[in-house]
Amino acid sequence: MRKIVERASLTKQPAESDPSTDGRPSASASRILGFRQDEDGHWVAVLSCGHTQHLRHQPPWQARSWVLDPLQRQAQIGQLFPCGWCAQDRGSVDESEPKQTKE
Repeated sequence: MRKIVERASLTKQPAESDPSTDGRPSASASRILGFRQDEDGHWVAVLSCGHTQHLRHQPPWQARSWVLDPLQRQAQIGQLFPCGWCAQDRGSVDESEPKQTKE
């Protein structure tokens, strides 16, 4: 009979590798400064990084019923919010830099 050896999954990194375990926000985390509505009536969060983010409640794809309630929106002001635009900028490569090649 052959013994099956199971290995731990490598998809989840250990806690010591998680940069947010000390409570500091990540580089792409901003704070919600306020809300406004766009021309279609959708709610938009104004973030401390200068970007904005639509926050729609469109179940089942986006379940954010709190954006419809003024008191719940008010409670979100000052909360950390991961800015997708900042994360995208941080992950992009500057195309103006010449690429180094091995000869």
